[in-house]
Amino acid sequence: MASPTIRALLARPELHLRLATPETAIPEGALDATVRWIHSSDLADPTPFLAGGMVLLTTGTQFRDAGDDPKPYAAYVRRLARSGMIGLGFGTEVEREGIPEPLVKACREARLPLWEVPYDTPFIALARANAEALAAVAYERRTWALEAQRAVALAALRPDGLRSMLAELARRLGAWVGLVDGDALMHEHPGGGVDAASVAELRRHAAAMLVRGVQATSGVTVAGQGFQLQTLGQRGRLRAVLAIAAEDLDEQHRAVVTTVVAMAALALEQRQDLEQAREALAEGVLAALLRGDVALAAGVARASGSPLPDPPVVVAVADQRLAEAGGTGRWLDTRGVAMLHAVDHGDLVMVLADEDASLVDELVLRHGGTVGVSAPVRLDAVPEALGQARTARDRRLAPVTRFADLPGAGVLALLETGEARIVAQAALEPLTAHDERQGSALVATLAAWFAADCAHDAAARALGVHRHTVRARLAAAQELLGQDLGSVAGRSQVWAAMRAAGLLD
Repeated sequence: MASPTIRALLARPELHLRLATPETAIPEGALDATVRWIHSSDLADPTPFLAGGMVLLTTGTQFRDAGDDPKPYAAYVRRLARSGMIGLGFGTEVEREGIPEPLVKACREARLPLWEVPYDTPFIALARANAEALAAVAYERRTWALEAQRAVALAALRPDGLRSMLAELARRLGAWVGLVDGDALMHEHPGGGVDAASVAELRRHAAAMLVRGVQATSGVTVAGQGFQLQTLGQRGRLRAVLAIAAEDLDEQHRAVVTTVVAMAALALEQRQDLEQAREALAEGVLAALLRGDVALAAGVARASGSPLPDPPVVVAVADQRLAEAGGTGRWLDTRGVAMLHAVDHGDLVMVLADEDASLVDELVLRHGGTVGVSAPVRLDAVPEALGQARTARDRRLAPVTRFADLPGAGVLALLETGEARIVAQAALEPLTAHDERQGSALVATLAAWFAADCAHDAAARALGVHRHTVRARLAAAQELLGQDLGSVAGRSQVWAAMRAAGLLD
């Protein structure tokens, strides 16, 4: 069935219509505009009863007294053009033979399609032909929508249901389709159909929609391309945003998209439950490794389908920003390498093969944040490697800091950790509390003494006091701390505590 356009009407042989304004004299595509309805009127000004996208038919009785005066014709056509009429059919042999030349000229100047409707062709025949074409198109669109919804439903039954649904929707719409949130592009079809900068802008829009927490649709323009955005999930529990590269969607397109939105939201809810279970399992595997139970950790990881990497491994610790980024875990899961990643005390901890360590650099480049990386170790040395990674991260020499690159990396570097600082402050508390209560300078005296390589005279000169004062203060500090400052072991304990507490230069 022909489409409901002016060109389709003109092409129907049984109507015997003749175009009076050459196609070169009207806007390109004017004959291919959809005819929403056909109306007939001989009023001098029918525009109050008309709407845009319509075709008007007239016999010209309103021009009975106009003769060849071009002004009434020009005013009439201007009114039609302003009202949104897309074409005018003139019924001949009713009031006069042929189409009045002033009307032809006015339509040509207004670039409005004009055609002749011969006497033997009733106006109702044009209206019926157009109505039949509209009905046929509506039936075809409804049939298309039903077939598309059925195809989407079948796609949802496949093992990778969510991805298959999006691919099927993209094929049916003939447009790029993506699933995004504020952190990542979760799925897309076709792959690479939208450039990275546009994806980043779509993520920004998606994040704003998800933060509002209400179901919504939105049309946005990114890099000159129109996109339709639709949230997935229930109010207060939105999961993602469906993005479609399309300026607009008609009723049947929206019906298919609504089906996908409902089914994808359900799939995301199920995936969320699975992700939470997988995260809990990964945390358990990491806990087993940190307890030194490598056999248990390896067995559970292997049974879950995510085996531990082969040693030597490195441990990487990311800051809170990466730990809280929802897209980080999904991105790591798509890298195709054996890896364990889990959250430990608010940190994102990754255990991966040494040969895959460059993945950490790619992660930071993509998502930002800072990461510390340990030296290569066996799986039974993961607890020590975790301490190295945290030390490297806290030193922040670069976005990715490796323990091996730290100045003086080794045992002393462990004094830079937060855990060491807490222990040191507790050990020195009797000393610092005494200084606060008594206004003494025991901490400063110890710092000067260690700086002088434990030489009393040099420390006294640095402090501007007598050497006996230094001796007396050291004796008081020794008593408060319970450490023998005359022995190497005692001095080392106090020096290490002051170094970890940040009391030594």
